[in-house]
Amino acid sequence: MATAGKVIKCKAAVAWEPNKPLVIEEIEVAPPQANEVRIKIVATAVCHTDLHHLFENTKEEGFPVVLGHEAAGIVESVGPGVTEYQPGDKVIPLFISQCRECQFCKSPKTNQCEKAWVGRHNVSSAPDSRFTCKGKKLLQFTGTSTFSEYTVVNQMAVAKIDPAAPLDKVCLLGCGICTGYGAAVNTAKVEPGSTCAVFGLGAVGLAAVMGCKAAGAKRIIAVDINPEKSEKATVFGATDFVNPKDHSEPISQVLSEMTDGGVDFSLECVGNVEVMRSALESCVQGWGVSVIVGWTDKEDFSARPVQLIAGRTWKGSAFGGFKGRDAVPQMVKAYLDKKVMVDEFITHNMTLDQVNDAIELMKHGKCIRTVMTVSPQ
Repeated sequence: MATAGKVIKCKAAVAWEPNKPLVIEEIEVAPPQANEVRIKIVATAVCHTDLHHLFENTKEEGFPVVLGHEAAGIVESVGPGVTEYQPGDKVIPLFISQCRECQFCKSPKTNQCEKAWVGRHNVSSAPDSRFTCKGKKLLQFTGTSTFSEYTVVNQMAVAKIDPAAPLDKVCLLGCGICTGYGAAVNTAKVEPGSTCAVFGLGAVGLAAVMGCKAAGAKRIIAVDINPEKSEKATVFGATDFVNPKDHSEPISQVLSEMTDGGVDFSLECVGNVEVMRSALESCVQGWGVSVIVGWTDKEDFSARPVQLIAGRTWKGSAFGGFKGRDAVPQMVKAYLDKKVMVDEFITHNMTLDQVNDAIELMKHGKCIRTVMTVSPQ
């Protein structure tokens, strides 16, 4: 492409400081260096993790930053040493890399990677950034930063996908859908005929419901304090809906009474330490498995040891246990083959210029996913 090897000036949404609206700015995106790929972002969505950084991360060193990590685009150019990707390839950037060389990547037990951005840099870091704006370096969020017309990503954090895939749909497979769906099928390992409870019915929770159904669960209880989520949960396979606000007793007791002692599998998709405990306590003793999916790093969580001594298992899941470079293309194919739902998660479509409106919708629980068009395909 004509832009290869050159600095690209383009539009991006910049978070200059915490708790402030993003600002649409012209930024400079440097060419990719060794083992890097420069991607034209076609579509990106707002995820709760973006909001977590903007509103709950009060550390000034996390700013200025370009947020966004759930996206899809087209390779514009590649740096030296990149052979797996060529300009024109359709790709999804990954916030958990897959180097294929470290002890974690070589193990089938995990999707963690020693070279993963989050492990090395928390969520953002200046030295590796290819972004500048008004003479200032901008931080890169989770190694992706997709609220920009162009971004530069290490090749180990890029999934090459089917050229037939609609980017304004499959962008959601870059985070939320894989995170929830995989937590059910890969981490919890939901079994056919089992009873499940999913706490929190945002995109991740609804994807967990979909995963429970795909795994053959016979009863899927969707739990949320927003009654409007009930109908959507049914679309993805929920058999029951429970609003904890409708009950005076603890939700774990409600579920225990509904299921003769507790559910076989529970998934916490909120990121609230109190809900994590409730999800664990909702599991049946002896073999119940509870998976923490919701992201938070603000508080400690707790439970009585007897909960685990009695045979329950408490696990965590990141990106649904999927090894991104291998699994995301398979999930895209599953969508194209109509084996997983994606379109049903999209409640709003906007442009990057409307990013603050999209953030407000997410902040107030008024959307499942808002997909923003960033560049024409």
